[in-house]
Amino acid sequence: MNCYGNIFRKVTITNTRRIKLYLTDIAEGYRRIFDNVFKWIEERTIWHKIALSMGFAVLTGIMAQIRIPLPFTPVPITGQVFAVLLSAIFLGGYFGALSQLFYVIIGIAIVPWFSGGLGGFAVIKGLTGGYLIGFIPSALFIGLLTNRYVVFRKFHFQVMLMMIGVLIIYVFGSAQVAFLMRLGVSDTIRIAVIPFIAVDLMKAIIVACISTSVLPK
Repeated sequence: MNCYGNIFRKVTITNTRRIKLYLTDIAEGYRRIFDNVFKWIEERTIWHKIALSMGFAVLTGIMAQIRIPLPFTPVPITGQVFAVLLSAIFLGGYFGALSQLFYVIIGIAIVPWFSGGLGGFAVIKGLTGGYLIGFIPSALFIGLLTNRYVVFRKFHFQVMLMMIGVLIIYVFGSAQVAFLMRLGVSDTIRIAVIPFIAVDLMKAIIVACISTSVLPK
C-alpha cells in the first residue's frame, strides 16, 4: 500500500507541476500579446491614435447594448464603463477622453448606439445623460495618472484609480438624476450610485488585471 501511495503522490505532484507550467505559459503568452498591442499603440502617429479613439468609441457603443434593467432604479447596468476604462489604459488620458467624446457626439448626431439602441440629444438630457458626459473626464483622469506616474501602474493603484474614475462618472450621473427627479442626497445615492458599485468594482478589477499585464513598469 505504501508503495502504491508513494507512486500516486509522485504522479500527482508531477501532473500538478505540469499544469502550473502550462498555465504559466498561457499567462505569459497573453502577456506578450497585450504588451505588443500596447507598444504598437504607443508608436502610432496622432492620426492613427485618432482613428483608434474612434475604434474605442465604437467599442463603447457595442458595450452599451449589454443592458440589464433594474426594477428599483431607472438607470440600467451596462457594459459601457468597461470600455471607458479600457480606452483610458490603451489610449492614455487625452485620446481616451477623445474616444468618449466621439462616442457622445456621434450618438447625439448620427448613430443610435447609446444603451437600448437610443440616440439623439434627448438621451443626454435624460436620466442617463450625466453618466455619458462623465465618461469623458473619467477616461482623462485615469489615463493621465496612469501614463505620468509609474507607481499607479501597480494592480492595487490601478483598481483605486479606476474606482475614482467610476466615482467621477457617478458624480455627473447622479447629479443629473437628482436634478431631473428632484431627489435628495440619500435617495440619489440609493438610486443612482449604490446599485452599480459591485458590478463596476468587478469591471475595475478585470481591467486592472489587463493593465498591469501590458503597461511598462
